[in-house]
Amino acid sequence: MEELAGDLLKRKGLRSTTQRRAVLTALQGHPHSTAADLETRIGTDAGAAGSLSRQGLYNVLEDLTKAQLVRCIEPAGSPARYELRVGDNHHHLVCRRCGLIEDVDCSVGAAPCLSPGEDKGFAVDEAEITWWGLCSDCQEAAPQW
Repeated sequence: MEELAGDLLKRKGLRSTTQRRAVLTALQGHPHSTAADLETRIGTDAGAAGSLSRQGLYNVLEDLTKAQLVRCIEPAGSPARYELRVGDNHHHLVCRRCGLIEDVDCSVGAAPCLSPGEDKGFAVDEAEITWWGLCSDCQEAAPQW
């Protein structure tokens, strides 16, 4: 993944730094990661060459988000989450109990999936939808009334 990460960065006009490649690699296979999750996966060692401080991690995440290599979602009551799945207009299901987040493909197939009743003069090009409920595990664990 690190070689691919370097190519992605270059295509977006970003320098291919060790830190940026490390964040992209740490997100591979771990969608909806928090900064703390990434920090644990990458590690921070102030003495190591190419080390990544906590502030450095946030700077890299901001750069990657602005370059549209990473998508940031912020479900209510949850820290910001980061994923590599970008540009496909997908949405999310969030479990109210355990916080599990699952991707949901856009049912329309083109952005925006939903239009506001009144656009107030905006040229709407995207809708971000979050559905809330209980995942199947939490439903099974929930007491039946």
